[in-house]
Amino acid sequence: MSTIGLVGLIVAFAGVAVSVVCLLVGQILRKKGKAGAAETASWGGCVSSLLTTAALTVCCGVLVYCFMTGDMSIEYVLMEHSDADGVLGVLYRFSGLWAGREGSLLFWAWLISVFNAVVAIRAMKKLDALDCMALFVSNLVLAAFVAVCLFSESNMPFIATAAPYIDAQGNLTAMASALGMNPLLEHWAQAIHPPTLFIGYAGLTIPFAYAIAALIVNDSSSKWVSRASRYAMFSWLFLGIGIGLGAIWAYVVLGWGGYWAWDPVENASLLSWMVALALVHSFTVYRQRGAFKRWSIMCACLAFTFVVVGTFITRSGIVQSVHAFAGDPVSLMLFGGLIAVAVLVGLVGILIRWKSFKSDDTIESMMSKSAAYYFNNVIMIVFTLVLCYLTVASALPTWLPFGGQALSAGTYDAIARPLGIVYCLIIAVCPLLAWNATDRGEFLRLAKVPAICAVVLFAGLMAYFVTTLYPAYDAVIQAGAAEGASQAAIAAADDLLAQGPVWYYNGLAVVGFAVASLLFFNTLFMIARAASKRGKATGKNPVVAFFGMLGANSAKYGGYIAHFAMAIILVGLIGSSMYVTEKTGYLAFDEESNTAESFYIQDYELRYTDSSVETMPNGDDVLYKVEFDVYKTDGTYIGHVNPSVQLAASTQQTKLNASVISFPTEDLFVVYRGVNEAGDLSMDVRVNPLVSFAWVGFALMMLGTAIALFGRRRERCGEKLAQDGE
Repeated sequence: MSTIGLVGLIVAFAGVAVSVVCLLVGQILRKKGKAGAAETASWGGCVSSLLTTAALTVCCGVLVYCFMTGDMSIEYVLMEHSDADGVLGVLYRFSGLWAGREGSLLFWAWLISVFNAVVAIRAMKKLDALDCMALFVSNLVLAAFVAVCLFSESNMPFIATAAPYIDAQGNLTAMASALGMNPLLEHWAQAIHPPTLFIGYAGLTIPFAYAIAALIVNDSSSKWVSRASRYAMFSWLFLGIGIGLGAIWAYVVLGWGGYWAWDPVENASLLSWMVALALVHSFTVYRQRGAFKRWSIMCACLAFTFVVVGTFITRSGIVQSVHAFAGDPVSLMLFGGLIAVAVLVGLVGILIRWKSFKSDDTIESMMSKSAAYYFNNVIMIVFTLVLCYLTVASALPTWLPFGGQALSAGTYDAIARPLGIVYCLIIAVCPLLAWNATDRGEFLRLAKVPAICAVVLFAGLMAYFVTTLYPAYDAVIQAGAAEGASQAAIAAADDLLAQGPVWYYNGLAVVGFAVASLLFFNTLFMIARAASKRGKATGKNPVVAFFGMLGANSAKYGGYIAHFAMAIILVGLIGSSMYVTEKTGYLAFDEESNTAESFYIQDYELRYTDSSVETMPNGDDVLYKVEFDVYKTDGTYIGHVNPSVQLAASTQQTKLNASVISFPTEDLFVVYRGVNEAGDLSMDVRVNPLVSFAWVGFALMMLGTAIALFGRRRERCGEKLAQDGE
């Protein structure tokens, strides 16, 4: 099987090399006026791209076949295989394709080739210079990926398994039995999380390719933006889904009770997501106003650059992370080189085409849509640059600011929280503004009713803040200051106080709730007004009109839904990241009578009921589980939790399986960490306020993005059918 995979890689590299040459020759011939020869060469380049896709499909198919059948003849399969059983076991075995460095590089290359195939099929219809040059640029990127897989031993996924893992008779040795997928990766969200991110990463190659292609053919019209917009939106959607799935995995598997820790790998995925968001908004201005031309080119380059930067962070070994790949010098050179080339090509290209891509970017008034879009981009790009710098700070020289320091999550929070609130305020106000200068009277007319409704919602959120959130915050501070306080209580209080004075920390939350209320109702009323207006025009019920307008102008209204979701997310982030109550401790346990003490946190009581030790069906994993009935302190029964510790006997790796009871306004998050030398149960319990708002809001934002993306496609198809009918 390793030979078949190797041959596939060779064919793929030959195909992408031929494609690059043919497309370049086609462009040269096109410049010389030899249209017929140019079309022939370009057509050959497109066909070669399709051949590359087919070859890489075979390569991925070889690995998938080996994972699914248990064929350990390829060393990568031995290293990343899963022994889990059942339906999820099938998913985990399949996910071995992208579980390790070698396979994930191959998978990424295959995804780029699939996007290239889509571009190639489109290009073959007209052999347009813009499409052909975009395919040329994207194939250059693909060539780098395939070359690394083929020529770098540390990244070659088809090395045959050999000693010391196979004996003379061809059987796996005892040493091989200790190898396999990390148990932490065996979760449905983690299995799906990497490929969704990789789809987003690969997709952002295409807007970059079209941006450079526009510079090559010197076409400053919105044609390249129209071509690239769908790929940018599609990529941003999948990056968002990937980040959300990663947050779910972190929440329920890693056992620390949160979903975002500003880990370098988490930050790496966020970098490209934020720049892609700026790119999507820049494209809107480019299409509608003919502005931001140079910036849109550069933003497309930066979006691709930060994909590579994020990958550089996770694969180069320059920073440490619990779920980064092992360091690899070849990856260091590949991705470092791509970063430099992507930025340099964009800058040089813009300088060469400076006059051609000139646009009127003048902002007449700070109270205008143009200004809002401008600051939208500024916030996203500045925060991305700052986040990138802080993420790699530990690898920088000590004479630089923060150089050599591994920064705490509080440092990132101190920057992200106020910036995030300002960003949400901008998107709350933006739909009420005119493009050039906003009439004050018209603005007040549009803002009056939603502002009144926002005050009512804000009052409700403040009631919850005063009765629930602030008391939880104050309890942590008081517990840390109490005489005889434990080290854990003191550390928790110090951590909160380190994030700012009491007035600032809580004031930021109050301002955030105010902005969320305004964003919620401003967006809701924009949707309602549009539905009412369409309903009057079509004679339909406003609710029916709402669903109709999703198809009529899906990009606009899908965006509204995404902004509406941001308000919900903001509320969830404030509660679940700023006002968490955590309590750790040991419960005295009597094994003979199978009894233990109760555990108390806020107004919850966890009453021990049972414990068990189970061997999992795969015969290797052992599950240590404890059972608790959960009551309110007034005696009301509210549910049952059964957290566990999963131990892989062959590798001695452990996984903490949290147990969560979810309520509309908070989660009770329970983790069991095993026993100490005295046999006491080690417990870590949290109350996470408003965390469900973050999950619901994120899902709604992805839905809005999908409507904007696929609804627009439906709209174009409808227009084409209408034209064909005429």
